[in-house]
Amino acid sequence: MTDALRVGANLGAAPERTAQARSGRRWWMLALLSVCIAGNYYAYDSIAPVADLLRSGRGFSQSQIGLLNAVFSIPNIFLALAGGILIDRYGPARVSLWTAALCCLGTALTAIGEPFGLMVTGRLLFGVGEETLLIALLAGLAQWFAAGGMAVAMASFFSLARVGSYAADISPRWASELYHRGWQPPLWLAAIISGLSLAAAVVYAAVDRRAPAHMAPASERVTWSDIQRFDRSFWYILALNVLFASVFFPFRSTFAIEYFQDAKGLTLDAAGLVNSWVFFAAIFATPVFGFIADRAGHRALMMTIGTLLMPATFLVLGATHWSLSISTVLMGISFSVVPAVIWPATAMLVEPARLGTAYGLVNVLQNVGLAACNMAAGWLNDRAGAGPDNPAGFDAMLWFFGILGFVAFVCVTLLWRRELGPLGHGLESRSKAVEIVGEVDRA
Repeated sequence: MTDALRVGANLGAAPERTAQARSGRRWWMLALLSVCIAGNYYAYDSIAPVADLLRSGRGFSQSQIGLLNAVFSIPNIFLALAGGILIDRYGPARVSLWTAALCCLGTALTAIGEPFGLMVTGRLLFGVGEETLLIALLAGLAQWFAAGGMAVAMASFFSLARVGSYAADISPRWASELYHRGWQPPLWLAAIISGLSLAAAVVYAAVDRRAPAHMAPASERVTWSDIQRFDRSFWYILALNVLFASVFFPFRSTFAIEYFQDAKGLTLDAAGLVNSWVFFAAIFATPVFGFIADRAGHRALMMTIGTLLMPATFLVLGATHWSLSISTVLMGISFSVVPAVIWPATAMLVEPARLGTAYGLVNVLQNVGLAACNMAAGWLNDRAGAGPDNPAGFDAMLWFFGILGFVAFVCVTLLWRRELGPLGHGLESRSKAVEIVGEVDRA
């Protein structure tokens, strides 16, 4: 996320005609960049719908299925900050093109899929490309919306990205013929959609090549010595960020559909539909909660409530026979509230000169959590013999995610308590929120 914060770049004096043309083009660029990221979100989430097919058709273990998403995150533990350096040097449009091509290659190798090592290599390449692609696209948005509208653009970008996740989850319904043919055709569909993302990146690079020179990115470097200057509030929200992502994505993007099939007796298309509603709700609700936070304040309180719903979701799933719609609503609200508030709130906890370091650190530790929790959940399922003949074998995974969710709740509660005191940073202040919104409106 390092380069997403370059909203204060000096635009210089541009002719009015050029400024008006760029103002009109930027919304088309938002749509283009959103298509680019949505296609790759689809490719990332394409594993969960085929998990049962990989298990029945190829004899994959739960650990192998977990590895396919864990390996996505492993290289970014070391490379998450390198992407920002490449973007600084070569520009976001060019890096977007390179990484979109790498993602397309990775999804193609995943679709070929045999031997297993080739599939893992494909997911590894996809992970290397996708993380930097996201940062590059955010940097591109920061350039095109530097004069104003950044908050709306970012919210819209992430909302449209969720369309890719939603489409992947319901693909067993609208692409049922492919799923009837086995595990490979759905993965080739993901590769084709990733190819559409590459096409969008090609257009972006071509358009950006003709963009005014004053849109070039500002130079920024990560300074690790700044880490010691972060106060306790930042560490609370960093822990929340890492734990929340480490619970939500491994469950929803790797194991949820398989769990709904084996433990809840759903068909593949029904399980995918239930899982998809979380992403579908986030498409519309995330910008709404972001708007509320900007106008009303109470960011720490909103994150506290949203985070509490996460362990409550696993309690409902594991300890009750309630309708799956209840757990889906709980997780959907949580996934809409927390991401809408956590990134702008993080920016309020550190000085602007150290925001790059802060977001880089969050990114690195997030990837550690994603990789570790995907592997841990798969191992727990294998150890307990989880499957259609042993639905109770999934209980250990549910406890694992529920406990992590509760720890995240403790962290955000400590943040909320701190923000109510004299050492707060204005997360709860409505006046601070109005001030920020006013600055955006005047931009």
